[in-house]
Amino acid sequence: MSNAFSRMMADRDWILADGATGTNLFNMGLSSGDAPEMWNDEHPDRIKRLYSMAVDAGSDLFLTNSFGGNAARLKLHGAQKRARELSRISAEIGRDVADAQDRPVIVAGSVGPTGEIMAPMGALTHELAVEIFHEQAEGLKEGGADVLWLETISAPEEYKAAAEAFRLADMPWCGTMSFDTAGRTMMGLTSADMSVMVEKLDNPPMAYGANCGVGASDLMRTVLGFVAQGSERPIIAKGNAGIPKYVDGHIHYDGTPDLMADYACLARDAGAKIIGGCCGTMPEHLSKMREALETRPRSDRPTLEQITERLGAFSSAVDGTEDSAGAAPKRRSSRRRR
Repeated sequence: MSNAFSRMMADRDWILADGATGTNLFNMGLSSGDAPEMWNDEHPDRIKRLYSMAVDAGSDLFLTNSFGGNAARLKLHGAQKRARELSRISAEIGRDVADAQDRPVIVAGSVGPTGEIMAPMGALTHELAVEIFHEQAEGLKEGGADVLWLETISAPEEYKAAAEAFRLADMPWCGTMSFDTAGRTMMGLTSADMSVMVEKLDNPPMAYGANCGVGASDLMRTVLGFVAQGSERPIIAKGNAGIPKYVDGHIHYDGTPDLMADYACLARDAGAKIIGGCCGTMPEHLSKMREALETRPRSDRPTLEQITERLGAFSSAVDGTEDSAGAAPKRRSSRRRR
């Protein structure tokens, strides 16, 4: 199952990933507090539409609706015993969508954090975390995922547990962390820290990078942080469509399709191989991103100043790495995603 993804990685200069899962599902009627993964069984037609919207907009790769599909997260909804089943169904629907296309499309099995704190600060042991991730990985594998996709991780211990679990499942994987606290993950890792950690893993990912966070500018600075470490491992950039704002009682992301098109090309020029969107990224954003990547010529690696000129100011003056001293001034307010 890894052959299709390996071939795409080898043959393509860049790969367009998908956009938001939650934002699109909320637009389809998902209620706040509900488990999106239950829709794999209850509303498979809507999940098929979610995947199809990304593919029709030009995505080469889309994530399955299984972000919170592990036993620890599903326990909040009394569905912890359905972790493997719901993940399998999410991948099966994805497999049907991908196989119906007349071009290669990759099904990436989304695996999100457990929501628990790892020992010794919390109760989640390494062994239990591996077990939780392994169960979900086996479900995604059974459903036909081409690759596993770890995302929005903050703790290095959880990232390492997932890597071990994916080895047990004998599945290739990619993994991103979320840098949303002055350029660091919630647990304090910088982009440089992550680059070092990834290369020391016994089962390293095929590609690594950042997703979500604050906005496109901050994510771009993180990408430059990865590149500065000199790793030859492909880099993933999957940033939010701007900054979230409350509009008429709903969360709205202020990133326009044109801004996301600029972001996509800046990410490519900075050195990212797999480029997509996260929260707030809709099909119209993806279409513009695809068009820009296909039509705009490559340029030199962007500077921090060029990034802020095109995408807006950073949310913090520094990102914890040595080369962050020249970062642009802070926004008027941080307006972090959470």
